[in-house]
Amino acid sequence: MSQIEFRDVTKRFDNGTEALHNVSLQFEEGSMTFLTGHSGAGKSTFLRLLLRLDVPTRGQIVVNGVNIAQIAERRIPMYRQNIGAVFQDHHLLPNRTVYDNVALPLRVSGMPERDVSRRARAALSRVGLLEKEHLLPPHLSTGEQQRVGIARAVVNRPRLLLADEPTGNLDPELSRDIMRLFEQFQEVGTTVIIASHERELIAAMGKPIVELAHGVLADTAKEPDGDASQQGS
Repeated sequence: MSQIEFRDVTKRFDNGTEALHNVSLQFEEGSMTFLTGHSGAGKSTFLRLLLRLDVPTRGQIVVNGVNIAQIAERRIPMYRQNIGAVFQDHHLLPNRTVYDNVALPLRVSGMPERDVSRRARAALSRVGLLEKEHLLPPHLSTGEQQRVGIARAVVNRPRLLLADEPTGNLDPELSRDIMRLFEQFQEVGTTVIIASHERELIAAMGKPIVELAHGVLADTAKEPDGDASQQGS
């Protein structure tokens, strides 16, 4: 069974806008997939639904066999503990050190400080910033700040990593570095879904691409060898 399945998912907002329409799609566990399309195509809505920030108007989103729309409100934080999220605006706390920014999710969850220290420093090491753990975010470059955001997203060792335009503010070389970081997490078994409009960059990654156009799936995405990514009709 795939880890994530969208089954005829439609999302219509109160103003009548239909952000997604009858989207059926599967993501295999441990895969890395790019979600692309024009501005307003439905990419961010797609990720918000997976984060359980919104629920579908129709259809089901099934994660590990569970229809996430049916998760009780009190259990939503527990569901999200298995998800890391990275955004174009990384929302770092400017008056807290790099270490404290990364450690925050662990402290909120009540983890003992000894384990917090080990996990936070391991995450910073993965993104190459352990030597800057005592600095404040404003003293870092934009690319370094984005890497801190990634470290914070993966410090809980999530099974699913979502990113919404994570390289939108970066130059091409830094963007490639960030994408390689995501690929490293996929290589150790994390399912990675990245929304991006940077077609040249994502084409160079050689991963499955799913395109949205006005809330519906465009052509079946293909990997470089011509195999289609798994998609429902």
